[in-house]
Amino acid sequence: MESDKIAIAALLFILLIVGSNVAMYFIARGSINKGESNWMKAFRNTLNKPSESESEKSMNELRKRIQDLENKKSGK
Repeated sequence: MESDKIAIAALLFILLIVGSNVAMYFIARGSINKGESNWMKAFRNTLNKPSESESEKSMNELRKRIQDLENKKSGK
């Protein structure tokens, strides 16, 4: 009796996993067939560009200010 319940639970679990995989397959296939959507482009762009940390932003701002000052100095 106990082994029957375990077998039914295992079968239901396997069917649940297979069913969700089939659903995901059709969702992915449908989105690819319709062409590239906006969320796919945005996701690809975020993967391609490196993340910029706060210190890098600060250093870039400092470099820009120095460049502006040098341009003003040479412009006189």
